[in-house]
Amino acid sequence: MGLLGHLRWLKQVLASEFYTCCNFQAAEAASQQLPRTYVMRRIPPEGAKILRHLLKKVAGIQGLYRLLSERIDADVLDAPESTVSTMSVGYDHVSLEELKKTGTRLGYTPEVLTEAAAELTVALLLATSCQLLEAVDEAKVSGWGSWKPLWMCGYGLTDSTMGILGLGCIDELQQRTAVAMHLKPFGVRKFLYINTAPQPKMAAAIPTEFVPLEEMARCSDFITVCCMLSPGSQSICNSSMFSQMKDTTIFSNRSRGSVVNQDDLYQALASGHIAAAGLDVMVPEPLPTDHPLFKFKNCVILPHITNATWSRVVKGCYRDPPTALCKGEILTENLIIYILF
Repeated sequence: MGLLGHLRWLKQVLASEFYTCCNFQAAEAASQQLPRTYVMRRIPPEGAKILRHLLKKVAGIQGLYRLLSERIDADVLDAPESTVSTMSVGYDHVSLEELKKTGTRLGYTPEVLTEAAAELTVALLLATSCQLLEAVDEAKVSGWGSWKPLWMCGYGLTDSTMGILGLGCIDELQQRTAVAMHLKPFGVRKFLYINTAPQPKMAAAIPTEFVPLEEMARCSDFITVCCMLSPGSQSICNSSMFSQMKDTTIFSNRSRGSVVNQDDLYQALASGHIAAAGLDVMVPEPLPTDHPLFKFKNCVILPHITNATWSRVVKGCYRDPPTALCKGEILTENLIIYILF
């Protein structure tokens, strides 16, 4: 390399260093103006982009951005933030009492999982009732022999009675409910549901019937749990409910693990009180690989993937940001959704 080549190389190095230095100084200046917010997990680029824009709009507010896997309690709030935001539909991992004590506001992301959760519910029901995972394993280990009339027979959704514990969300503009409307095309004959209170407008759109828990347990061919975790729903799916279910009933849960008494579920499967179970949520998570529920072929266990769709990730963080930011608004699908208190 001649002298001219060295000079060109030196020019490129100096230009790069100057560019880096300018960016660092700009970032340092900006950080003195923006509120400090700690993000606990890697989030999509769209989310990071809009978070930076939002922080510029709310200068002076200190915030903490967390996921449902991190509990927000007195230890976290010892040095209180002005705002805590969680990228989750539920907020049972947040100590609301501690937030009230410190005057901290809570942001969360309701409704962004409505469709993704409904689709996962259908997939979990089908995988469990049709023994899909067991069939895949049989195919892999040469268990697939000549055709047998009764081999891998499962239970179909057509003409069945579906029990829904927690009816889900409804979008009145689009006239669509969550789980029930996703299941209707499969030919479900009758829907039953329980809720904290009857939902006549939502029920009429399906249609479905509000019944006591005991009746739903006795009459349903499938039961799917979609409710929020609350003191009233804690361990609501227990031995009392399982003992009233038919031995052909398929049970699934994609809400919260604590809604189900897992010891009682184990006994129900072991004794044959129910036909099968599909779980996307458990206690604890991850469920230890030596947990007895893994021993059942008729228990489908997923690693909490209700929210694992790209459309949900983008929807949870981003929607028409230029319009929203120009108006200084925070849309209901953005990172900080509804502010409580």
